[in-house]
Amino acid sequence: MTVTTSPGRRLSNIAGAGPSPVTKDDTMTTTTRIPFRRLLVVEARKLIDTRSGKIIASIMLALVIAAVAARGAVVGPKLQTLVGTAGIVLSTLLPVLGILTVTSEWTHRTALTTFVLEPRRHRILAAKCLPPLLAAVALSLFAMLVAVPATAVAAELRGMPAVWDVRPAALLGWTGVNVLSVAGGLALGALLLNAPAAIVIFLSTPVLWAVVGRLGSVGAALAEWLDLNTTSSPLIDGDLTWGEGARLATSVVFWIVLPMTIGLVRMLRKEPT
Repeated sequence: MTVTTSPGRRLSNIAGAGPSPVTKDDTMTTTTRIPFRRLLVVEARKLIDTRSGKIIASIMLALVIAAVAARGAVVGPKLQTLVGTAGIVLSTLLPVLGILTVTSEWTHRTALTTFVLEPRRHRILAAKCLPPLLAAVALSLFAMLVAVPATAVAAELRGMPAVWDVRPAALLGWTGVNVLSVAGGLALGALLLNAPAAIVIFLSTPVLWAVVGRLGSVGAALAEWLDLNTTSSPLIDGDLTWGEGARLATSVVFWIVLPMTIGLVRMLRKEPT
């Protein structure tokens, strides 16, 4: 009786056969590491393959087009204004997509399978974070492309000249704000590893900071230094002074660096179920 156990190796007469030698094929199988590129492709595919990813992506694209068209009909053909309108949609929904991406393994209870295939969990977290950040840049470019014809159409329909003046620094800063919003969602998701809780906290944060900012001088100072929406506003204007840069850096450390660091430590130590 002969049984094939792996390519290039056979066990004959099982009853009396001793331990078979380890072949080259077996060594390659046990030592070959999953390339980071493959992890990145898998996580990027999840953005559009999963039901939640498809729904959020479709809603974002539809709302960007609808918001830009509606704002153009109301305020007129102003390119800078229409691009900023698209940012309202992106800064709200892109972080949600990031939260769902980084918490998916724990929400769907597939963390055990994932970490068996790739035990180095920091590589999985890195692969999960990069696609949403790149998606933020791509969707920002998409919003700009939508705003250009919307400006031309609004000028034609309203019979007034279009305002094409736009500062490259402002567009770059606006894109940076979208990226920071996604990074904040990723950090919060990594910290909590719970999608519903992270989404609720993220969406309620602007309201909470508005309340804190009205609690006297101390509350106003805290909001001025720690509210990421407030500290990132100068980026959209394209004018960032040293003082504003210091406040932005402080809020980034508070909302992105610290939560992501704690979340990474928690992910490395948490037992998957």
